Amino acid sequence: MTLKELWHKLGSPRWFYHMSTPWVTGFGIAAALLLCTGIVWGLGFAPQDYQQGNSVRIMYVHVPAAMVAQSVYIGMGVAGFVLFVWRMKLADVAIAACLPFGMMLTALALFSGGVWGRPTWGTWWDWDGRTVSTLVMLFLYIGIYALREAIPDVELRGRASALVAVVGTINIPIIKYSVEWWHTLHQPASFTLTAKPTMPPEMYLPLLVMVLGIYCFAGHNILSRMRLEIVRRERGTQWVRELVLPARAAG
Repeated sequence: MTLKELWHKLGSPRWFYHMSTPWVTGFGIAAALLLCTGIVWGLGFAPQDYQQGNSVRIMYVHVPAAMVAQSVYIGMGVAGFVLFVWRMKLADVAIAACLPFGMMLTALALFSGGVWGRPTWGTWWDWDGRTVSTLVMLFLYIGIYALREAIPDVELRGRASALVAVVGTINIPIIKYSVEWWHTLHQPASFTLTAKPTMPPEMYLPLLVMVLGIYCFAGHNILSRMRLEIVRRERGTQWVRELVLPARAAG
């Protein structure tokens, strides 16, 4: 299948629903294995930090949550752009599916950051550049969710939420580079997927496993929500009545 053919097929909710079935299963299995391994490895066997002690173990939750929350928002911004340019219904479905998971991860990142900051910085909250820009991202998630709930018209709701999602992507590089642009309590990133880690392998590897696990969990969660949203929107069509609803009733 060529890229052009794939792009046209993505315009079909029915094709996406059936195509995504094995992906949901695969992401779910991978997420369960990686997260169980990463949690046990990171919280139980990874070494303490020579300065922070056991409080550094919060990193195995905080860093993956923050990274994936940003990635989910970027995905939502891309979906918003696709909706504006090509009017693809599946893009609006993707925005609706990303919102709850993105909000949950961003809230988890802020909460775990506060728990980590208390023994490290001596405070639960500081008006730090990265912390504040992450809070802005949470407000963007909540704002788009509230916007979608407030507008009953499907087309207007989709275009309005897509606009906010696209404009809000400006905040992502602010989150990433805030520690370089301003004096901040946050240290520069010690872990990225594209650069050599600045921590020993016995700390880096369980963190990598947790990051991959959260990404797989995101794939499972978002694809599952997209499939549910497709069924909800297409419930009056023949393919849903004949294929999806009987299968769900039998299950």
